[in-house]
Amino acid sequence: MTAMLQIANMTYRIAGRALFEDASATLPAGSKCGFVGRNGTGKTTLFRLITGEIVPESGDVSVPKTLRIGQVAQEAPGTERSLLDTVLEADTERTDLLAAAETETDPEAIAAIHTRLADIDAHSAEARAASILAGLGFDAEAQARPCASFSGGWRMRVALASVLFTAPDLLLLDEPTNYLDLEGTLWLENYIQRYPHTVLIISHDRDLLNSCASTILHLEHRKLSVYRGNYDRFARARAEKAMLSAKMAEKQAAKRKHMQAFVDRFRYKASKARQAQSRLKALERMGETSVLVDEHVAPIRFPSPQRPAASPIIALEGASAGYAPGRPVLSRLNLRVDHDDRIALLGANGNGKSTFAKLLAKRLEAESGTITRADKLRVAMFAQHQLDDLNPKASAYQHFRVLFPDEAEAKVRARVAACGLTAAKMDTPAAELSGGERARLTLALATHDAPHLLILDEPTNHLDIDSRAALTEALNAYEGAVMLISHDRHLVETSADRLWLVSDGTVTPYEGDMEAYRALILRRDAAPRAEKTDAGGREKRREAAARRAELAPMRKRIGELEELVEKADKLIAAIDAEFLKPEVVADGTRVAELSRKRAEAEHKRAVWEDKWMALSADYEEALAD
Repeated sequence: MTAMLQIANMTYRIAGRALFEDASATLPAGSKCGFVGRNGTGKTTLFRLITGEIVPESGDVSVPKTLRIGQVAQEAPGTERSLLDTVLEADTERTDLLAAAETETDPEAIAAIHTRLADIDAHSAEARAASILAGLGFDAEAQARPCASFSGGWRMRVALASVLFTAPDLLLLDEPTNYLDLEGTLWLENYIQRYPHTVLIISHDRDLLNSCASTILHLEHRKLSVYRGNYDRFARARAEKAMLSAKMAEKQAAKRKHMQAFVDRFRYKASKARQAQSRLKALERMGETSVLVDEHVAPIRFPSPQRPAASPIIALEGASAGYAPGRPVLSRLNLRVDHDDRIALLGANGNGKSTFAKLLAKRLEAESGTITRADKLRVAMFAQHQLDDLNPKASAYQHFRVLFPDEAEAKVRARVAACGLTAAKMDTPAAELSGGERARLTLALATHDAPHLLILDEPTNHLDIDSRAALTEALNAYEGAVMLISHDRHLVETSADRLWLVSDGTVTPYEGDMEAYRALILRRDAAPRAEKTDAGGREKRREAAARRAELAPMRKRIGELEELVEKADKLIAAIDAEFLKPEVVADGTRVAELSRKRAEAEHKRAVWEDKWMALSADYEEALAD
């Protein structure tokens, strides 16, 4: 199979620290490759090396010269252009061709332009762009709004839609699900499976990698290793490799010990000196066998309440909630949460999942109905924006010291250690911690008082796969109730016992499992999701005007042919008038010359008329499409 990406003996350092050291890997064309490794090891840096933004210190990163590489823009678009137009303009070739078609006059050039437009399937561009935007959560009304009217997270979805629309030969995706809800993640998973070109995706979403990846590229200890199969096959292969490596190291250590004992015993005896020297040289050649050791992943711990609260810990009867009087986001809420519940909220972003979480956490008051809470109920809530609430200059220890001013320093540091931060990181300012470390710290701060109910709103965005596994273990060990909002299907399936669906302005129990919900989402996406807006026929008129502009060169050529036919008719009429003159009839040479000119004019007229009729028919047909 043809190599799409080839990395040979590559070394790259940042500030003297090696991220890659003599690393090599080959990615075949058409593969769907998951790129995994601990956070901070250099995965995003490899993307920059592939695109040529930076160059390696030594070695080579090569892709075919004509290869089109696409990745999500680092800055989301914030212009007054509509979402749909923003995505359409991402295909610069199509935009340039349409502009050229409006001004080009040469018939051959016009034909070449329209041939290329047909080759790139330009006629279906708007439908394809609308379908991608719909899959990422934008309905027809939203697609017509300007990008500037959306928040940064939603605009990042537009940036993702733009690169998907251009369909590059090598698609680079760096944690694409961080700005998606579960529904968007399921749609993207299905899209990648059907994508006709090569994909290299950095992701810590285990289900996404299992569903989409045919190859895993693993970065560890500054080296790259390629594994066939999805993430689960990679994990098994790596575990077997580690076990085999440990056994080989054990055998080699025993062999070294035996040879060293022989050397120590006989190296100074003349009769055995030769054999001893031979074994000594063999020991030097043998070297050490490296043992494949997993990097340590600190556990995550949530303190459980000393005694459970009486069930139901929260009961809602006819409750409603919103942000403006008389305009509830959610209503008709009739639900109960028990002390040992594990509930995951399903539903697209914007349907009210976070609103419901805030209502349970008493960060939002009910507009109507009743909400009954257990006595002395403690609720902890984690949301992504809370990472920004950390004091950037304060260390993890200082954040905990504020919560426990009277505790001994050793106890406070023990609390910090429980969230997975090493002694070296305890006194590091929050601004200098990684995203995963800040997430761990925020989780620990939110749960410091052993809550009865733990609400987690997208807790995995900054956690790698191993840390997500640690989060799963922590949730399963925690003895309180859990309310979970997450786009990570693996976390939901391994942590939640019940599913609630947030849709149509309310929250109701969902009786199916995650696989049934996935099938529901994909069926919904298969149907037309983006309705065409046609207020007062404006959209149809706009499309017709655009079509006429695209066909303007053809219409101009039709007019030119009409003029030629008319000129030929006038010439033929003039010749016929000459034939009626007596002096011409008497002149045989003149008659012969006029006859030749008339035949020539008739021939040209017939040719021009045929072209005019054929082109007119094509124009009418194209205009009707």
